[in-house]
Amino acid sequence: MEVALVNFDNSDEIQEESDYATDLDTTSPKGRPGGSPFSSWRILVSDRTTHETAFSKTPGDYVDTPGPEPAALNEGSQRVIINIAGLRFETQLRTLDQFPETLLGDREKRMQFFDSMRNEYFFDRNRPSFDGILYYYQSGGKIRRPANVPIDIFADEIAFYELGSEAMDQFREDEGFIKDPETLLPTNDFHRQFWLLFEYPESSGAARGVAMVSVLVVVISITIFCLETLPEFREDRELKAMRDPGLNASKTPLSHSMFTDPFFVVESTCMVWFTFELLLRFAVCPSKTDFFRNIMNIIDIISVIPYFASLITELVQETEPSAQQNMSLAILRVIRLGRVFRIFKLSRHSKGLQILGQTLKASMRELGLLIFFLFIGVILFSSAVYFAEVDEPESHFSSIPDGFWWAVVTMTTVGYGDMCPTTPGGKIVGTLCAIAGVLTIALPVPVIVSNFNYFYHRETENEDKQNIPGEIDKILNSLGSRTGSVDSLSKTNGGCSAERSRK
Repeated sequence: MEVALVNFDNSDEIQEESDYATDLDTTSPKGRPGGSPFSSWRILVSDRTTHETAFSKTPGDYVDTPGPEPAALNEGSQRVIINIAGLRFETQLRTLDQFPETLLGDREKRMQFFDSMRNEYFFDRNRPSFDGILYYYQSGGKIRRPANVPIDIFADEIAFYELGSEAMDQFREDEGFIKDPETLLPTNDFHRQFWLLFEYPESSGAARGVAMVSVLVVVISITIFCLETLPEFREDRELKAMRDPGLNASKTPLSHSMFTDPFFVVESTCMVWFTFELLLRFAVCPSKTDFFRNIMNIIDIISVIPYFASLITELVQETEPSAQQNMSLAILRVIRLGRVFRIFKLSRHSKGLQILGQTLKASMRELGLLIFFLFIGVILFSSAVYFAEVDEPESHFSSIPDGFWWAVVTMTTVGYGDMCPTTPGGKIVGTLCAIAGVLTIALPVPVIVSNFNYFYHRETENEDKQNIPGEIDKILNSLGSRTGSVDSLSKTNGGCSAERSRK
């Protein structure tokens, strides 16, 4: 198309050409007059040419339409401009191409946001968050939330740019979310129901009821274990023989049978529940190997064994001579001591005991250091007090091993007073031992307390953070319904656990 600029006040100067018309007659015009800022000028646009200019386009022709990315941007060394709500960022294509499954790394996905007029990609998203998103590409996969961006907003940006589940897991870990271990459930529906019923009290109301019954039985069992040691309730054949040496224990029948003892009946009832619970959980567990690796299951087994061992011992000792019966009684007392481990069954239903166990596990190095310091101090000061008191006739320290007990109670600031130095040199050693004990214990104890505070606050703060993963679920689910390829997060047993749902 050709354009001619004509001044009609001087129309005589215009040569007659077949392509342009100066005649103002509108009956058969050869050209179309158009308005101009100049009153006496007209723009004639020829209809006979096929060339296009800006004057021949309509406003609709300037609307951006999706098209191929410019050839200049196809090379990895070229720079890319990314406009985030008016704030421009520049990077290279090869930086984005490191992660082709993400929104910015996939050419087809990012072309939906390409502005051909400005030669840039435009995203109407949160501007401060993009610092962390771009750093993910530049650092090769490290996600860092900017300090001035809320957690839920940055999680929304991670999901929008489709950085993947690994980036989301890394983000949640950096923010202090507790990553729950993968829950292994039985494949059989019947087994799964019983496994959830006895293993996960929070899974249903019936499971909470079973947990309450289990706690009640444990409390009753521990109470019986303590009450049966009272003198008015104790029927110990060996104790009777000690009180009356002339009495033949082998010929003296028990005042009442063990099977009619109320304590034994209550104990047996509790053991029926413990045994039933243990066997049922073992029968429906998803992995028999992992079952025996669980410390709580080991405690359950240890708490059950003493009952059956004591029952067998009681039945066997009635047919043995008195000397062997005394040996059986000694073994029986040791076996019964294992019943005290039942109190640890409460840790299955107590967050506080679980935090204490985690603290001790995390503080094994500090506890070992404390024991090592005490060992050195005990050897050093027990030897010193022995040589300081060796010439004292009434000294309590007849040997270095006899001074071990005194050194331990002195360094731990207990000070029973059953053993004490009497000479001036011994008192000086005792003073130094007490001072060294205070310093020795003071060094590692704050670290142990710090570990306890960490686990305690992490547990309490995790309850406050549980609402955030719920919002993340909504974000990812909404994006998943739109894009069809999004990773989702889910909460399991009061915590946050990630699962891949890439389609």
